[in-house]
Amino acid sequence: METFLSQLSKQFQLPLQNPVLVFALILVIILLAPILLKRLRVPGIIGLILAGILVGPYGLNLLARNEAIDLFSTIGILYLMFIAGLELEMKEFRRNSRRSIGFGALTFLVPILLGFPACFFILKYDFTASLLLSSMFSAHTMIAYPVVTKFGIARDEAVAITVGGTILTDTAVLLVLAVVTGSHNGEINSGFWLRIFISMAVFLLIMFYLVPFIAKWFFIRLEGEKTSHYVFVMAIVFLAAFLSQLAGMEPIIGAFVAGLVLNRLLPPSSVLMNRIQFVGNALFIPFFLISVGMLIDLRSLFHGNGVLLIAAVIIMVALAGKYLAARITQVLFGYTATQGLLIFGLSASRVAATMAVVLVGYKAGILDKSILEATILLILVSCLVAAIVTEFAAKRMVTASDQPEEPRVTKLSGRESILVPVANLINLEGLLEFVQYIRDKASMNPIRVLSVVNELGDSDSRLMKMRNSLNKIAESSAFPDSMIQTIVIADQNVPAGINRISRELDVQTIILGWPMKGTFTDLIFGHKTDHILETNDKCVMVCRIINPLIAYNRIILVSPPLSELEQGFDYQVRKVALLSQEIKKNIHLYANLKTRGRIATILSENKLNPGIRDFDIHEWDQVTPFLLKSQPDDIIFFFLGRKGSVSSHPNMDHLFERVATNCTTQMVVLVYAALSLGDDMYDKYRDFSSEPLSRSLETFERVQRGLGKMIHKAE
Repeated sequence: METFLSQLSKQFQLPLQNPVLVFALILVIILLAPILLKRLRVPGIIGLILAGILVGPYGLNLLARNEAIDLFSTIGILYLMFIAGLELEMKEFRRNSRRSIGFGALTFLVPILLGFPACFFILKYDFTASLLLSSMFSAHTMIAYPVVTKFGIARDEAVAITVGGTILTDTAVLLVLAVVTGSHNGEINSGFWLRIFISMAVFLLIMFYLVPFIAKWFFIRLEGEKTSHYVFVMAIVFLAAFLSQLAGMEPIIGAFVAGLVLNRLLPPSSVLMNRIQFVGNALFIPFFLISVGMLIDLRSLFHGNGVLLIAAVIIMVALAGKYLAARITQVLFGYTATQGLLIFGLSASRVAATMAVVLVGYKAGILDKSILEATILLILVSCLVAAIVTEFAAKRMVTASDQPEEPRVTKLSGRESILVPVANLINLEGLLEFVQYIRDKASMNPIRVLSVVNELGDSDSRLMKMRNSLNKIAESSAFPDSMIQTIVIADQNVPAGINRISRELDVQTIILGWPMKGTFTDLIFGHKTDHILETNDKCVMVCRIINPLIAYNRIILVSPPLSELEQGFDYQVRKVALLSQEIKKNIHLYANLKTRGRIATILSENKLNPGIRDFDIHEWDQVTPFLLKSQPDDIIFFFLGRKGSVSSHPNMDHLFERVATNCTTQMVVLVYAALSLGDDMYDKYRDFSSEPLSRSLETFERVQRGLGKMIHKAE
């Protein structure tokens, strides 16, 4: 018994050493700290930092900093910077690159201009120490970034320029650190600058040219290995951080650059993106915040060695410099007061780069221990201010965006219903990925996957087998916040079964796979796809998906004259725009001036901002040459009208055959506008014999072409 008690007391000896117990305690803190402090209206970020102070070596001493804590802390800050780069809207960043550079310059120079005189004249440090310490005021870590993600404003322009300015500022600060320490050690010469330039150039070449090629190849070749995708992404992040370190920069720069590089390959709504965010927000980032709290020793304020005075000066100067830079940015670029406050909140906190500057300066003998202790307090206060200000500004922005004067035109918002009939299970995963990118995220209806089994023979066993297969694919393909419902029915006529289910479920859109190679019966009676188009009034999209969507580089939208007059034209435009924003590819629009104007109005009304390049339609009759001019990695949308509709064009006939012949790798989506067919169309399934004379002539032409091909092959 005594042996057991001694072993038990040894396990709970402070600080805790048992790795299992340490990890369990940290998980309990991650779980309870935000919940408990939320009742006191303390932001969750601050709760984790305060918990780190409480359990750290300068608090209750439950945990001590060791290699394991340092490892998880490093992973956390790299994860935080990686997610910041990953969620950056690159089109907005490029569109606002000058503003990002402007903010980066202001948030770098203003704190230095305020901080250098304060350090030199008030704190009485020499020139080198004052320069290094004032550059530390410019560095900031976007520790409050999870707040803007939580409130859904991560794509706001103010956030975009702050993230862009952060990387420029921290890079400049770390460059100043390298120059100051090199000067202190007498290493500044032409070789020093040449080494810095070459190493940075090699790092950027590897990251922006080699890594995207490897990543794209990996995602395409291992399309179904979702776990391998996550491991691959994490490997890229940490290799980038290591390469950044080799290049003489901080690892956080490499992690951020990795996020920028993989940005275009990871759609925001994808399963992989959800896994990355979930693991980071649930484990690594909270671990990092707790480790920051463990660095803070509140007792150092009362040692009587001037730490409190130093801390007061650097806190006031650091916050004033960032606040002034944010307000100048707000005035220069015409942002609202709330956006200016958001910029200040995001750029106010100091953690990673600040600690790097101070620790390197302390180890090099440039800064003394008083600065190190005061910096810890700066980290605490700046993180508190950043979290509180960012959350306050984010709430104000969300409240303002919900005002009725800014409506969003989404007639089907909340009730959009999409049906995916499937005949070939090989194509289902690609169709589901496409549907989940274009669907209305506010819709409460699940995505319905339908399979129609011929009721002849042993239909019960085939129904069960098909249902199990559909459920298995649906479970592995479901995106976050989306639900997939599988439906299996028995019917002798597949188009009739699809039409019946679409009416019963009040479906707005039917997503079909590409028609398989036609049989001789299809030559006479037509494809099943043709019958669905003739007897259904829903919007129908026929998709030919060859590769995963990340394999494509641009979207081609072909909208023929008068297509803007078709029913649901605005709905179709929104679907293409949503896909563009999800996979972060520009739209090349081929349409006449009037159609382009209508599309611009729709996008503006719905607050959609995909990158669009306009092209006028020339020689609309020549569809085959247009297909031949397309690039292998294009996604081509055709807006088509049903026969007899206002935008119907005879040259759009037989488009299935033209695409199959001329597009070997391109993804093609034929979008047929909704059409009011009349009640009689719902009462019976119309076969080919009930069509008018034009239908008979088309059937004759189809048979003639088929016989001609057979004769040609025989010859």
